Amino acid sequence: MSSSSPRKIIIDTDPGIDDAMAIIYALASPELDVIGLTTVFGNAHVETCTTNAFYILDVAGRSDIPVAQGAGRPLAMDFRGPATFVHGNNGLADISMPPQSRRPHQLDAAHFIIEQVLAAPGEITLVPIGPLTNIALAMLLCPELPKHLAGMVIMGGNAFCPGNASPAAEANIINDPEAADIVFGADCPIVMCGLDVTERTVMTSEQIGFIATLDNPRARLAAQILPHYRDFHIARGKNDGIHVHDSTCISYMLAPQHYTTVAHPIRVDCGDGVGRGKTWPSLRHLMPGGPWTDRRPVTILTQVDSAAVVALELQRLTVD
Repeated sequence: MSSSSPRKIIIDTDPGIDDAMAIIYALASPELDVIGLTTVFGNAHVETCTTNAFYILDVAGRSDIPVAQGAGRPLAMDFRGPATFVHGNNGLADISMPPQSRRPHQLDAAHFIIEQVLAAPGEITLVPIGPLTNIALAMLLCPELPKHLAGMVIMGGNAFCPGNASPAAEANIINDPEAADIVFGADCPIVMCGLDVTERTVMTSEQIGFIATLDNPRARLAAQILPHYRDFHIARGKNDGIHVHDSTCISYMLAPQHYTTVAHPIRVDCGDGVGRGKTWPSLRHLMPGGPWTDRRPVTILTQVDSAAVVALELQRLTVD
């Protein structure tokens, strides 16, 4: 594969307004080849997330891309429930969507990931932007899977800042901490795009208004759903705009120069206390036999040129 070839990615997703933005962004980026979407519970129930994934692809004119439906609940606990207060009852700001006649891929998400990765060893990057259940299931079913991946670029976690779903934890991780701990232990290159940078990446109301002036189907979808997301942020006393969470994975893959990183192995708190779901980097010398032993360092995004990456996403939205 030549260095100029698009990077093959599978986006594992729970659409979700910010998931929809990330998918649109990836599809508008010729540097990336989206070979499939896999769906997981999270922002909505998994069946709703699958319907939303089909709709996003239809709007983008990419109904050729397969959608494999995945896990409907975490590995070891009950689903905490959809984030309707953030994303609306249907996950996409309660916009009207036509009935969906397409069916998911015959394989479930975990088996689809395994099939695709083993068919193109070393070529596929997984881009999980929801709870990590499907990825963990794929690794449990196929322990050698990580060595066949190009890597993973994950939206989730918080290394050096508070959580957003609890004081300790970020939303995707707290939805399945056991799965996240498995995934962050994978023996392949991993990038963690967590709250350390996503909450510093702000798309303003003025920029959301600019999207509404664009006349292409992807931008029209974004303009329909983003005001709902902005209103949630404003109601929570945050910026007059939105935090750019899931799209950070795409921005990093396209323009890593706009980020500062550190590298530390990660463990996820899987206990039942107030720290459940916290992603803990090991910041000291690793003692033999300790919790981080034999875990390779994860690339953790810590700083971002917010203006640059938001401008890049907006630029991609202008492309017909």
